Amino acid sequence: MAMTFPLAVRAVMIDLDGTLLDTAEDLADAASAMLNDLAMPPVELAEIKGYIGNGVSRLVKRCLTRDLDAEPEAVLFERALQSYQKHYGAHVSRKSRPFPGVVEGLQRLQHMGFKLACVTNKAEQFTLPLLKDTGLLSYFDIVVSGDSLPKKKPDPLPLLHAAQHFAVAPADMLLIGDSLNDTIAARAAGCPVFCVPYGYNRGRPVTELDLDAVVPSLLAATELLLLKV
Repeated sequence: MAMTFPLAVRAVMIDLDGTLLDTAEDLADAASAMLNDLAMPPVELAEIKGYIGNGVSRLVKRCLTRDLDAEPEAVLFERALQSYQKHYGAHVSRKSRPFPGVVEGLQRLQHMGFKLACVTNKAEQFTLPLLKDTGLLSYFDIVVSGDSLPKKKPDPLPLLHAAQHFAVAPADMLLIGDSLNDTIAARAAGCPVFCVPYGYNRGRPVTELDLDAVVPSLLAATELLLLKV
């Protein structure tokens, strides 16, 4: 059934990497430092953008194998993960910045009265400092990180957890993301979903995904929304 606009919802969940913040350079710098520690060739920024979206562990595995799904040797992976976490934790927000329209969009959503959640696959030890350092943490009523629950996106559990926290039906909560992970999770949870076109979707245009709208920015998304009372 075609979605009608403005869409009436009570809460908005927003992805972090590639939706709120452009984090690719910091992720790539940490990956390069990790690979240097291991005497392995560096990974380019464009390649890193195709690896983002499933948390740090999978990002590290992809940097080691140069493959989206391959598994590296276990001892190598453990060494690499420790190195990556050290380097990324030291400079989690050095180059990361909000995308255009993000701060204005969050301000507008807050002014409109929506409950706001950040739902990300990034581990909490990186998520909270990153949101705080970039000035975004105070906008969110709840932050659900990749290790907050037993499962992460594309599983619907983080979205359902946010819905339960807000005491709203999943159908009354919108997810705004940038990737296949987001759309799969939203559909499984029964939530409407918008995607921005500028994020990290492994080089695939978001127009190919099962979603309800492509929005050029977070601020533009507010024009399609109405607070449900």
